[in-house]
Amino acid sequence: MEKPIVYATLHDVDMRKEQLLHEIRKDSKQMDKLTRQLFAPAEPLRNKRGGLRLQGMMNMGANVFDGLLLAWKLYRKLR
Repeated sequence: MEKPIVYATLHDVDMRKEQLLHEIRKDSKQMDKLTRQLFAPAEPLRNKRGGLRLQGMMNMGANVFDGLLLAWKLYRKLR
């Protein structure tokens, strides 16, 4: 168990206060930095290869086709 710190003068108390305040500010800056890194928006992926671009276009086309089929089925059912 640690012994409590004994302060002899007000100057000792002021020095300890400044030291703690410095540590708190340093920790606060570190927490802010980590929070910004954690919640930073992700950078968009850029397709540099043509194959990935083609694959993305095919995926989008399949999704659009699927949506159109769903809309057509709902239209026929609810007509």
